[in-house]
This record gives sequence, structure tokens and C-alpha cells, in this order.
Amino acid sequence: MRISGDWIEAGHVQAVLAMLEAGGHQALIVGGCVRNALLGQPVADVDIATDAVPERVTDLARAAGLKPVPTGLEHGTVTVVAEGVGHEVTTFRRDVETFGRHAVVAYSTDVGDDAARRDFTMNALYARADGTVIDPLGEGLDDLKARRVRFVGRPADRIREDYLRILRFFRFTAWYGDPAEGPEAEALAAIAEHAPGLDTLSRERVGHEMRRLLAAPDPAPALAAMRATGALPRVLPGADDRFIAPLVHLEVNLAPDPIRRLAALGGEAAAEALKLSKAEARRLAQLRAALGAEAGLAEVAWRHGAALAQDVALLRAALAGQPLPEGWADAVARGAAAVFPVRAADLMPALEGPALGARLAELEARWIASGFALSREQLLA
Repeated sequence: MRISGDWIEAGHVQAVLAMLEAGGHQALIVGGCVRNALLGQPVADVDIATDAVPERVTDLARAAGLKPVPTGLEHGTVTVVAEGVGHEVTTFRRDVETFGRHAVVAYSTDVGDDAARRDFTMNALYARADGTVIDPLGEGLDDLKARRVRFVGRPADRIREDYLRILRFFRFTAWYGDPAEGPEAEALAAIAEHAPGLDTLSRERVGHEMRRLLAAPDPAPALAAMRATGALPRVLPGADDRFIAPLVHLEVNLAPDPIRRLAALGGEAAAEALKLSKAEARRLAQLRAALGAEAGLAEVAWRHGAALAQDVALLRAALAGQPLPEGWADAVARGAAAVFPVRAADLMPALEGPALGARLAELEARWIASGFALSREQLLA
């Protein structure tokens, strides 16, 4: 089996691979780029694995006129820059001792050792420069074809090495798993047993994984499995995934939006638990406030814009278990285009201070209640 595409044939990729092979070493593309290519999905970063140690990679790169950057020597990684593009080149490794993320590893010349320490079988796939795919474990290709997300070896062992793999398992399930089959029972049992380990992770790492999970085309089945294993309440206490599936159903022709879905998911102190940015936290707060208010969609659009009003329409329908109301899009458009016709200067100097603010609020309420129909003259009369 071979993979192909502009990304693997690119001059900068082939230059790094040729540099290693010319030095007498193995040069294999590995991980997500191979997986995505086999699935017909876009390829982003190209990672390379080799039996050459970092010092050798550095020497070979310089001799070939490429630029080596020691970005991760403690992990056996050298970034080799070719044609202005960086490529992470990592030496084959095998685990000597594991304790969380800080495993003791040794370099290896066997790609099988390198594959055995990866998280999921579909990520333990390699490819040569000509695109020939290598499956050292003999399981990755079959699992990928079956859309089966499976840990390499014993799930409990992989999880204890890094508890973030629990969240990665559900993210990969959402993106690559077969929803008809559901997650592997052995993996779910191991996750349920080790769910308390999630408490040891930083909020930044948890938030990063949860955003990527919520950005999947349909994260509902994965989130349901997270709840069943106890993983979901660990990372987001109070979260309720029941409304995600209805929301996804309503999001026809819309790009997945993690913050919109997070508003449906709920949860206590989500912004802090997932370390959201200030902009993300502000938008989440606006969505939740609008959901709890009685304001119509037109008013929401006038106050917060059409995009947020559209999200509110979707969320209200999903939480109510109903279709979008007839004419909702027109209401959003009308509100977004509306301009309050009265200014503070229109009421001055007769009113000022708190009295001025109160009068403006009163007129604004009348204007909104009229469906934005009352004119300046009518409001001031």
C-alpha cells in the first residue's frame, strides 16, 4: 500500500528524507500525516522518524545545506529546516521506565520499538519516501480501515504513561471512530478505572483537547462515552451532553464551533476549567446569558450581532428539543440591521445623569417592543 499527494512529493520533505537516507539511515514519515493521507483527509505537519541519533541528524543536515534546530533534544528531536519549512526529525525510541509524561527512554534502531510506545495503533503507521506504508505492529492498517480507535498494547499501560491519552482517546473517537461500533470496551473499562488521573493534568492541556474534541463533525457519541466512564465530570463538573446531538442536527451547513457546543454542554466554571481565552470566555458568557434571558432573537442580534444571535437560536432550539422557529433568520437580520434612533443629546439639557440614563433605557425598551418600528419623532413625542 502506498500514499501519495503533493505534501509527500514536496521538495522540502523529500530533501530531509534524502538527507537521512544518503547518510545510511532509515527515514520514515510517521503518525498523523500517514493516518490522514490514508483517510483522504488534509495533511498538516510532516513528522519524520529515523534510526539516526540527534547528533548524527544535525551533522547530516549541515552537510546537506539544511538548517538543524535543537528544539527537543531531550526527546530525541531535531527540527530540520528545508526551503523555509521545519520538519521534526525524531530518533526511534523505546521505553526503559515510564512514570507519567516523564518516561525514561533509550534510542533504538528498530522501528518496532518506536511503534510500540505510541498511543494508538492508527498513529503507529509509517511511510517511506516513495509512499510505501509500513505497519510495524501489524494492527494499524486494519484498525484504521475499520475506524477502530485502539490503544497500542494494554490500554491501562498507555493511560498510566500519560493521563491525557484518556482525552485523546475520546477526541480520536470523535474524529476517526466508527459511531456504529462505538468505543472499544477494554479501553472504556481502563479509562473508567483511571479517570481520577485526569485531575493531575493542567487546565491548558485539558482545554486544548476538549476544544479539538468539540470541533469534530459530531462529538455527541464520544461525549456520551466520556460521561459513562466518569471522564466528563472530571474535566468539566456539571456538564450535560444530552443537548449536543440535537445541536449537531441543527447545525446544517454550519462549521462546528467548540464554544457554541460548550454552551450547550454546560458545566461549572467552564472558562476556568478549560482555560479559555478572554475572548472565548466572553463569548461563552454572552451565549449563556442570552439563553437565560427572555429577549427575542431580534433584540439579541441588535445587542450582540447576528452571529451570536444565530448561535442563540440554535441553542434554544436544541435545549428545547424543537426545530428552529419559523422566521428566526429574518428576526436576526432585522435586529442586526436596526439602529436606535434616539441619542443622549436629544434629551439634553432637560435631562442629565441618572435621569438621562433611565429615560434612554425607557425609550429603548419601547423601541424594541415595537419591533424597532418607532421613529425618533414618535419616541420623543
